Amino acid sequence: MHHWILGVGGVGGLIGAVLAKAGEKMTLIVRPEALAQHPSELSLDSKFGKFAVPVSLAVQTGPALDVLWITVKATQLPSALDSIPAASQIRAVVPLLNGIDHIQLLRERFGHDRVIPATIGVESERTAPGVIVHRSPGVRLNVATAGLPLLQQAFEHFRSFGFECNFIDNETTLLWSKLAFLAPIALSTTAAAASIGDVLSHPARKARFEACVQEACAVGNASGAVLDANSLLGTVSKLPPQMRSSMQKDVAARRPPELDAIAGPILRGAEKLGLQAPATHALVREIRERLDESQS
Repeated sequence: MHHWILGVGGVGGLIGAVLAKAGEKMTLIVRPEALAQHPSELSLDSKFGKFAVPVSLAVQTGPALDVLWITVKATQLPSALDSIPAASQIRAVVPLLNGIDHIQLLRERFGHDRVIPATIGVESERTAPGVIVHRSPGVRLNVATAGLPLLQQAFEHFRSFGFECNFIDNETTLLWSKLAFLAPIALSTTAAAASIGDVLSHPARKARFEACVQEACAVGNASGAVLDANSLLGTVSKLPPQMRSSMQKDVAARRPPELDAIAGPILRGAEKLGLQAPATHALVREIRERLDESQS
């Protein structure tokens, strides 16, 4: 099977390296200006293995492909899609983006049945072109059941490498489970410019973090998901205290954060459903103030 990766960062590089190592045909889509300098291999340093594996490079997709993994930042998605010609025939599009709204955008572009919602929980970073460091203790990959049977073999490769993989029947629960977990962490750590351990050890910050979890779960459940706020809070308490969110790292590096992709569904959903989300509003306001200060 031929897999293509759009967005060769920490997540895309990890997915690409594991599948290429397992013998799957792998092509990375890179920007035209980066093609000449990009290595024709992926190097992965992970607790599950350390290796380099050859891959193919291209600046756009071919006329026919089996699986397109989209792993760009949400802020980069519209421009990244320019590398996919309208005439390309794609059997499945699997986006691993933060947020929810990208699913509708991609289904409008590629068709409802070809887009398979998926989420990934991992800390993985591209430290140089083609060089990926997987830092988290594990990887959790969840994909909508519609991905069966096309992704079954890929799942076996991921499980053999060490991933925890699940097929999820309820797409809404699949997407909101990730968002309700991610958003409070990303917003709280970024607003405070602190690790999750620092947030949870500070009474006022912890209270607002927990309120944000409750708000995200309330909107998700009202949207058709099945979420348990107490379960999410229990999972967060087990995270490494030094963990920092990718949004926090983006703000510190003065890169555009995925603020709308991560907080937007909660705020817009709350307004639409007649719910309140004061903690989420307050965190977003603090982040915007931090962004304004960094640009002044």
